[in-house]
Amino acid sequence: AKRLEKSTLEIPNSIGIVADIKNKNDVKNVINKIIEKFGRLDILVNNAGIFPKIKQLHEIDEDEWNEIIDVNLTGQFRFTKEAIPHLQKTSGSIINISSDAGLKAFQGFNADAYSASKAALILLTKCWALEYAKDKIRVNCICPGVVDTDMTKSFLKTQKDKEFMDNEHPIGRIGKPEEIAKAVMYFASDDASWTTGAILAVDGGESIK
Repeated sequence: AKRLEKSTLEIPNSIGIVADIKNKNDVKNVINKIIEKFGRLDILVNNAGIFPKIKQLHEIDEDEWNEIIDVNLTGQFRFTKEAIPHLQKTSGSIINISSDAGLKAFQGFNADAYSASKAALILLTKCWALEYAKDKIRVNCICPGVVDTDMTKSFLKTQKDKEFMDNEHPIGRIGKPEEIAKAVMYFASDDASWTTGAILAVDGGESIK
């Protein structure tokens, strides 16, 4: 909440709302408050996600599985469902943040619920793009590789870990948050006005290995 408050102060004409993506009433409240403040909704970025501990399938507790799916997949459904009626009025844009883990399997990357949720989001992007093209709503998807965020710091704890992950990407390094943000800005802008259903890997070449 403190980080959100700080960001709100730094970004002019913005609003910060604390919510639980697993709670449909919280999701409705977020959309309602946005409409109350701005009067319209033009862009939805489905970016919420959590990452599990690396385990093989037989080691995963069902509650762990369900939590990943609830946040990473059902949560995106909740926000999109509430946003659609407003995006229909503005011919808006939906940008889903998936992952390279939704594009292919990686040896030793045992995070099955995460991979399943991200793969499902890729297909939902295409489904929604077709479903709402008649409303001039564009739906696109970005699949990042490993990006330098708080989430990745949790498993890149040593210099050896970081060097290994850098070398997993043909470009020779992990990504920067701003590189993903620029892809989001492209899909949100009029430069992408004739682009829908696209799946864009922003991953330093990781997905083509």
